[in-house]
Amino acid sequence: MKNTIETVTGPISADQLGKTLIHEHFVFGYPGFHGDDSLGGFDEQDALETGITIALQLLSFGVETVVDPTPNECGRNPELLKEISERTGLQIICATGFYYEGEGAAPYFKFRQGLGTAEEEIYEMFKKEVTDGIRNTGIKPGILNLVSSKGEITKYEEMFFKAAARVQREEGTVILTHTQEGTMGPEQVDLLLELGCDPKKIVIGHMCGNTNVDYHLDVLKKGAFIALDRFGIQGMGGAPSDEERIKTLLKLLSLGYANQIMLSHDTVNYWMGRPLILPEQIQEKMKNWHPAHLFENIIPELREQGVSEESISTMVEVNPSRLFFQQEAKLNA
Repeated sequence: MKNTIETVTGPISADQLGKTLIHEHFVFGYPGFHGDDSLGGFDEQDALETGITIALQLLSFGVETVVDPTPNECGRNPELLKEISERTGLQIICATGFYYEGEGAAPYFKFRQGLGTAEEEIYEMFKKEVTDGIRNTGIKPGILNLVSSKGEITKYEEMFFKAAARVQREEGTVILTHTQEGTMGPEQVDLLLELGCDPKKIVIGHMCGNTNVDYHLDVLKKGAFIALDRFGIQGMGGAPSDEERIKTLLKLLSLGYANQIMLSHDTVNYWMGRPLILPEQIQEKMKNWHPAHLFENIIPELREQGVSEESISTMVEVNPSRLFFQQEAKLNA
């Protein structure tokens, strides 16, 4: 197993990770944005300046590392992330992975799936990027990003799970997932464990889309980490309120699971294509969807609710380090 983690500026050791946000996007574009060149193009300088501003803001809250799991076909830009990191000192971890079937660029690998070659080719893509770097950049992803649909892991998505599990078994790379609208967290863990993955190297993402404590326990009891990583997203895509998220989190903490939980926002700081313009009826609900929300609002509320500084530090600093570096950590079982 690796004892270092790859960032966009090179490998770092465990004691350098520090306070970490486990799921944020500096840039993101839904596949198809490339075709909207006339009015919805990509201004790299604007994206860079926006990224630098966000990075400096996060550094002011003591954040040292951000995991950016932008899928390969959704505008992943390791060179841009590297420049943001070099200009600010914020450590950034990028990913290799494809988005879920309904909203990703599925036709390419679905076509190759019909030829019978896709699963092996996905493995080769993951393996090469993890070991040699992305394209000719030399920048290596620090995580494998896996995504499933609402209510199912499709046959298309399953190919990526199988390929990523194979790479994790060989390289020890962390797997970070996206779950859709509060579904498939337990099923993702079950599939990955069946494929021989290490639960201590798995973090199931967007778990705060579901407020049923039993849903969370079904993942936690299998030894994986969970991310409550969409604070600020309310009123869109079936997302619960932050108040409901906090109630779920408090219950999980009362049950002793602080050492398997991580926090974030899933913000998109620069949209590739046209800017995001929210309908008026949800603008107020989404007003806190920004990278400072945890530090300005959520963590102070957790303190008001009696959550200890030790538990807060565990979720935002200790657990990310354990996820990437632990060998024999003892988790709740």
